[in-house]
Amino acid sequence: MTIRYGIIGTGMMGCEHIRNLAAMEGVDITAIADPNEKPRDWGRSACGDRFAPEVYEDYRGLLARDDVDAVVVASPNYSHIDVMRDIFQTDKHVMLEKPMCTTITDSKELVKSADQHPGIVWIGLEYRYMPPITATLQHLDTIGNIRMCAIREHRFPFLEKVGDWNRFNRNTGGTLVEKCCHFFDLMTQVIPSKPIRVIASGGQDVNHLDEFYNGETPDIMDNAYVIVEFANGARALLDLCMFAEGSRHEQHIAVTGDIGKIETTVPGNELIISNRASNDFKTIQIEPDSRVKEQGLHHGASYLEHLGFIEAINNGAPPAVTVRDGLLSVVLGVAAQQSIESGQAVNLRDLL
Repeated sequence: MTIRYGIIGTGMMGCEHIRNLAAMEGVDITAIADPNEKPRDWGRSACGDRFAPEVYEDYRGLLARDDVDAVVVASPNYSHIDVMRDIFQTDKHVMLEKPMCTTITDSKELVKSADQHPGIVWIGLEYRYMPPITATLQHLDTIGNIRMCAIREHRFPFLEKVGDWNRFNRNTGGTLVEKCCHFFDLMTQVIPSKPIRVIASGGQDVNHLDEFYNGETPDIMDNAYVIVEFANGARALLDLCMFAEGSRHEQHIAVTGDIGKIETTVPGNELIISNRASNDFKTIQIEPDSRVKEQGLHHGASYLEHLGFIEAINNGAPPAVTVRDGLLSVVLGVAAQQSIESGQAVNLRDLL
């Protein structure tokens, strides 16, 4: 069965999805939509000779089509809740880009609506599918009772977006929601317990300070330390710096248990597993997934994400990345933002 896609939002991530789908069999893109002319042109170009979609300025025209089975929502973060409200009036499957929403209130509404929706609602936390992270998750049982998880991302500043919407917290949910929901999701995948408290420190110290948009200076943070505490006593750390261009590895992940430790990097092709008893380590080569036909911007993760989404549609299976996963990743990001603003620890029960 051919899955017929519609793409809402044809900026950087929308076109990333198009290019991944163009490398797949058993799919078609019958419609794309974006309110801005330049991204619509990008979408047409990304479709190339493989797809011949109808192009819409208003995404509601796309949703009205009978030949769209599944929708990818890659519009700006702040628009997700309104787009999803309209999708919930249909029976279409949907892959919703991260973050699910910019606020906890909107995220809760989306969870409630998704529970009643006949189609699959899959949240685009594709970092789970990056080979180093997948390999880490597969080897967690080798290091015993997990007590710590440390994630470092040292990278370049936020990219330019159409209309510069990502320069302001009100549009993105804040850096720790917009960018870091991936990492909070990973923490909850690694540590088999419920997160209960967040302590964070961060600020905007280098990036975008000399930029002005309609008289406003951007307010997005560019660095932070975030500690997440779990009910079982384990804890996780995010070390974020967005003025670290040229770093050898954009991300470093370390998970430590009472028996040993796993380390890996993104990009990277090695998993290092150390053992306390033997006081040494072994290196495992991470083999590329032979199914991936398009590496894209996320080391093949978006391609694998779509394979899982399509399989769920074809088999009537539940999504592998759920709206509750999306909600928790937003809650942790919002808690971190609030902790920085208040200078106090934030208990998640107060938010939920």
